[in-house]
Amino acid sequence: MKRVVTAPIRSLDDFLLEGARLQFIGFKDPEPLVNRIINNLLYYQTNYLLVFIINFILVGIAHPVQIVLAFSAVVTAFVGILYVYVTNNKPESRRFKIYPGVCAAIVMFAGYVLVYILSSVAVFMFGIALPVLVCLLHAMLRMRNIKNKINRHVELIGVERTPMGVLLEYLGHEQEAGS
Repeated sequence: MKRVVTAPIRSLDDFLLEGARLQFIGFKDPEPLVNRIINNLLYYQTNYLLVFIINFILVGIAHPVQIVLAFSAVVTAFVGILYVYVTNNKPESRRFKIYPGVCAAIVMFAGYVLVYILSSVAVFMFGIALPVLVCLLHAMLRMRNIKNKINRHVELIGVERTPMGVLLEYLGHEQEAGS
């Protein structure tokens, strides 16, 4: 079994500044776009986590009560659906294992409804959804460099995995040596 290790923080120059090359490759052929996103999520995962945390803290400082309410609503929805998903052994619940995206969509919808009820939609969007969107946009636009490609192949042949690799594997994106 591979050991899970934290990926290193990439330099700001490589992540955003002079070393960053951004280019949109379009939606006509989704396979290269999906490969780019997956590879960038794996390579810059610690940077993306920092972007998320910094944005969350800044919004939390500006609107502490709303961010706590929004966060607790999303966690409550996630825990509730996870509880039903894990503890229910009926054949109907087993079908959800085939479609993990359906479960994720239900969690997001339930979280949105709870956040809407608590009047914290704007805080939720800027505190949680905005950094996720920014990270996905960066992963879509950031062209891979030589270090990214080498790191990807080292991770594939090595005995270590990263948290993002484990998450992507769980979501059904198998890591292949040819990508």
